[in-house]
Amino acid sequence: MEHQLARKPRVLCLHAFRISGKIFEKQTEVWPEFVRETMDLVFIDAPFPAEGGSGVQGEFDPPYYEWFQFNQGVALTSVPKIKFVMLICGGKFGGSNFSSPKLAQNAFSSPIECPSLHFLGEKDIGLTNGIELLDSFVDPVVINHPQGHVVPKLDEKGLETMIKFIEKVHQELL
Repeated sequence: MEHQLARKPRVLCLHAFRISGKIFEKQTEVWPEFVRETMDLVFIDAPFPAEGGSGVQGEFDPPYYEWFQFNQGVALTSVPKIKFVMLICGGKFGGSNFSSPKLAQNAFSSPIECPSLHFLGEKDIGLTNGIELLDSFVDPVVINHPQGHVVPKLDEKGLETMIKFIEKVHQELL
Protein backbone atom coordinates (compact mmCIF):
# COMPACT_ATOMS: atom_id res chain seq x y z
CA MET A 1 0.00 0.00 0.00
CA GLU A 2 1.34 3.41 -0.94
CA HIS A 3 1.52 5.76 2.05
CA GLN A 4 3.25 8.77 0.47
CA LEU A 5 0.97 11.71 -0.19
CA ALA A 6 1.80 14.57 -2.55
CA ARG A 7 0.82 17.26 -0.04
CA LYS A 8 0.36 16.18 3.53
CA PRO A 9 -2.70 17.30 5.48
CA ARG A 10 -1.58 19.73 8.20
CA VAL A 11 -2.82 18.65 11.61
CA LEU A 12 -2.89 21.04 14.53
CA CYS A 13 -2.25 18.75 17.51
CA LEU A 14 -3.80 20.10 20.70
CA HIS A 15 -2.55 18.25 23.75
CA ALA A 16 -4.57 16.96 26.66
CA PHE A 17 -5.15 18.52 30.06
CA ARG A 18 -1.97 19.47 31.90
CA ILE A 19 0.61 18.10 29.50
CA SER A 20 2.41 19.85 26.60
CA GLY A 21 2.88 19.73 22.85
CA LYS A 22 6.26 18.05 23.33
CA ILE A 23 4.74 15.34 25.54
CA PHE A 24 1.86 14.76 23.10
CA GLU A 25 4.34 14.43 20.23
CA LYS A 26 6.26 11.83 22.24
CA GLN A 27 3.01 9.95 22.99
CA THR A 28 2.16 9.66 19.28
CA GLU A 29 5.37 7.73 18.72
CA VAL A 30 3.37 4.55 19.47
CA TRP A 31 1.97 4.96 15.93
CA PRO A 32 4.09 3.62 13.06
CA GLU A 33 6.40 6.24 11.60
CA PHE A 34 4.94 5.81 8.10
CA VAL A 35 1.50 6.80 9.48
CA ARG A 36 2.85 9.89 11.24
CA GLU A 37 4.72 10.86 8.07
CA THR A 38 1.46 10.98 6.06
CA MET A 39 0.51 14.11 8.00
CA ASP A 40 2.21 17.41 8.79
CA LEU A 41 1.78 17.22 12.58
CA VAL A 42 2.10 20.57 14.36
CA PHE A 43 2.31 20.29 18.17
CA ILE A 44 1.76 23.44 20.21
CA ASP A 45 1.52 24.27 23.90
CA ALA A 46 -1.63 25.65 25.47
CA PRO A 47 -1.28 29.27 26.60
CA PHE A 48 -1.70 28.78 30.33
CA PRO A 49 0.80 27.13 32.73
CA ALA A 50 -0.88 24.23 34.56
CA GLU A 51 -2.43 25.13 37.90
CA GLY A 52 -2.01 21.79 39.58
CA GLY A 53 -0.51 18.37 39.18
CA SER A 54 -0.35 16.42 35.94
CA GLY A 55 -1.36 12.82 35.35
CA VAL A 56 1.96 12.31 33.56
CA GLN A 57 4.21 13.50 36.41
CA GLY A 58 7.00 11.02 36.94
CA GLU A 59 6.67 9.82 33.34
CA PHE A 60 7.26 13.16 31.60
CA ASP A 61 9.03 16.24 32.92
CA PRO A 62 7.31 19.63 33.18
CA PRO A 63 6.32 22.16 32.00
CA TYR A 64 2.63 21.30 31.72
CA TYR A 65 -0.06 23.51 30.20
CA GLU A 66 -3.84 24.03 30.15
CA TRP A 67 -6.14 25.30 27.40
CA PHE A 68 -8.38 27.28 29.70
CA GLN A 69 -8.34 28.68 33.20
CA PHE A 70 -11.50 30.02 34.70
CA ASN A 71 -9.80 33.14 36.05
CA GLN A 72 -8.12 34.00 32.71
CA GLY A 73 -10.38 32.81 29.91
CA VAL A 74 -10.40 30.30 27.09
CA ALA A 75 -7.82 29.77 24.36
CA LEU A 76 -8.69 29.46 20.69
CA THR A 77 -11.65 31.81 20.71
CA SER A 78 -11.24 32.43 16.98
CA VAL A 79 -10.10 29.72 14.58
CA PRO A 80 -10.30 29.27 10.81
CA LYS A 81 -12.75 26.75 9.37
CA ILE A 82 -11.78 23.28 10.53
CA LYS A 83 -11.48 20.80 7.65
CA PHE A 84 -11.27 17.59 9.71
CA VAL A 85 -10.66 16.42 13.27
CA MET A 86 -8.96 13.47 14.91
CA LEU A 87 -9.95 13.10 18.56
CA ILE A 88 -7.98 10.91 20.95
CA CYS A 89 -9.93 10.43 24.18
CA GLY A 90 -12.19 13.29 23.07
CA GLY A 91 -15.39 13.87 24.96
CA LYS A 92 -18.38 16.15 24.87
CA PHE A 93 -17.60 19.04 27.19
CA GLY A 94 -19.92 18.81 30.17
CA GLY A 95 -21.42 15.56 28.89
CA SER A 96 -24.58 14.14 30.39
CA ASN A 97 -23.10 14.18 33.91
CA PHE A 98 -22.74 17.97 34.11
CA SER A 99 -24.51 20.97 32.72
CA SER A 100 -22.82 22.27 29.59
CA PRO A 101 -21.34 25.76 29.65
CA LYS A 102 -22.83 28.20 27.11
CA LEU A 103 -19.71 27.86 24.94
CA ALA A 104 -20.24 24.08 24.66
CA GLN A 105 -23.96 24.50 24.02
CA ASN A 106 -23.17 26.82 21.12
CA ALA A 107 -20.50 24.48 19.73
CA PHE A 108 -22.90 21.53 19.68
CA SER A 109 -26.06 23.39 18.62
CA SER A 110 -25.94 21.87 15.12
CA PRO A 111 -24.30 18.74 13.68
CA ILE A 112 -20.58 19.06 12.98
CA GLU A 113 -20.12 18.18 9.34
CA CYS A 114 -16.34 17.95 8.94
CA PRO A 115 -14.79 14.46 8.67
CA SER A 116 -13.95 13.10 12.11
CA LEU A 117 -11.88 10.21 13.45
CA HIS A 118 -12.47 9.25 17.09
CA PHE A 119 -10.21 6.98 19.17
CA LEU A 120 -12.26 5.40 21.98
CA GLY A 121 -10.59 3.30 24.67
CA GLU A 122 -12.73 0.76 26.48
CA LYS A 123 -10.82 1.49 29.73
CA ASP A 124 -10.93 5.28 29.31
CA ILE A 125 -12.49 7.05 32.28
CA GLY A 126 -14.08 9.48 29.78
CA LEU A 127 -15.51 6.81 27.46
CA THR A 128 -19.14 7.83 28.09
CA ASN A 129 -18.40 11.43 27.11
CA GLY A 130 -16.51 10.18 24.05
CA ILE A 131 -19.51 8.14 22.93
CA GLU A 132 -21.82 11.12 23.54
CA LEU A 133 -19.55 13.27 21.37
CA LEU A 134 -20.08 10.93 18.39
CA ASP A 135 -23.71 12.11 18.19
CA SER A 136 -22.47 15.65 17.50
CA PHE A 137 -20.75 14.62 14.25
CA VAL A 138 -22.16 13.66 10.88
CA ASP A 139 -20.71 10.26 9.91
CA PRO A 140 -17.95 9.88 12.55
CA VAL A 141 -15.26 7.23 11.98
CA VAL A 142 -14.34 5.33 15.15
CA ILE A 143 -11.30 3.32 16.18
CA ASN A 144 -12.08 1.33 19.32
CA HIS A 145 -9.15 0.05 21.32
CA PRO A 146 -8.77 -1.93 24.56
CA GLN A 147 -6.63 0.69 26.31
CA GLY A 148 -7.46 3.61 28.57
CA HIS A 149 -6.99 7.38 28.36
CA VAL A 150 -3.92 7.22 26.10
CA VAL A 151 -2.73 7.65 22.54
CA PRO A 152 -3.42 4.05 21.53
CA LYS A 153 -1.14 1.59 19.84
CA LEU A 154 -2.94 0.62 16.66
CA ASP A 155 -3.85 -2.95 15.83
CA GLU A 156 -4.19 -4.01 12.17
CA LYS A 157 -7.84 -2.95 11.94
CA GLY A 158 -7.23 0.39 13.66
CA LEU A 159 -4.22 1.08 11.45
CA GLU A 160 -6.25 0.33 8.31
CA THR A 161 -9.10 2.61 9.50
CA MET A 162 -6.68 5.45 10.26
CA ILE A 163 -4.91 5.16 6.89
CA LYS A 164 -8.25 5.17 5.03
CA PHE A 165 -9.35 8.25 6.99
CA ILE A 166 -6.11 10.12 6.23
CA GLU A 167 -6.36 9.19 2.54
CA LYS A 168 -9.99 10.38 2.45
CA VAL A 169 -9.05 13.69 4.08
CA HIS A 170 -6.17 14.10 1.66
CA GLN A 171 -8.48 13.56 -1.32
CA GLU A 172 -11.01 16.07 0.01
CA LEU A 173 -8.29 18.68 0.54
CA LEU A 174 -6.97 18.40 -3.03
